[in-house]
Amino acid sequence: MKTIGLIGGMSWESSAEYYRIMNEEVKEKLGGLHSAKCLLYSVDFDEIERYQAEGDWESAGEALGKAALSLEKAGAAFIVICTNTMHKVIDSIEKRVTIPVLHIADATANQIQQSNIKTVGLLGTKYTMEQKFYKARIEANGMKVIVPNEKARNDIHRVIYEELCVGKIQQSSKDYYKNVIQQLVNHGAEGIILGCTEIGLLIKPEDSEVPLFDTTVIHAIEAVHEALKKENS
Repeated sequence: MKTIGLIGGMSWESSAEYYRIMNEEVKEKLGGLHSAKCLLYSVDFDEIERYQAEGDWESAGEALGKAALSLEKAGAAFIVICTNTMHKVIDSIEKRVTIPVLHIADATANQIQQSNIKTVGLLGTKYTMEQKFYKARIEANGMKVIVPNEKARNDIHRVIYEELCVGKIQQSSKDYYKNVIQQLVNHGAEGIILGCTEIGLLIKPEDSEVPLFDTTVIHAIEAVHEALKKENS
């Protein structure tokens, strides 16, 4: 089993989910007392969020690049960035290391393709919903990505940072998200990407009439599959 290098803390709420899901998947695959071999570099999210808000993506990329290099030096075979938004700086991270970085959007796109879905709705931070770094990666796989209107994008973003990232789960926010999902379905979405690693804490499969693609689950399971691959396979 290869050692997974996790860049977490963005937020630690979802990083804990990565750890749980990966260990459950390893137990499912290997049985017995097996668990995931992993290293976690957990950053201070306050620092990273400040870079995001200021648009200082260069400093954010430098900080995560240093984290990735630390993981490589400690023995990680590949890197998993435990957040969707910070894949915006994946190029900066990849420049720092010689090991692969497992892209969350690629893993998600592969999962969607297996469902033969052509139009998918995207929920996430404003950065993820509005900028090209994420949507373009999905669309490159032949799918159309649609996002909520501007007010809904602002509201979704606020809930992520003010509630989910600090462990608050509120029924009013759940109801709001469900309404936004329904609006996306009404506009042609055949599936919904939960494109922020905290949204799965709030929204569950039964909350939508169309398939949900929880990026935290998809990414964590893909990391295990990569870790269990035979060398040169």
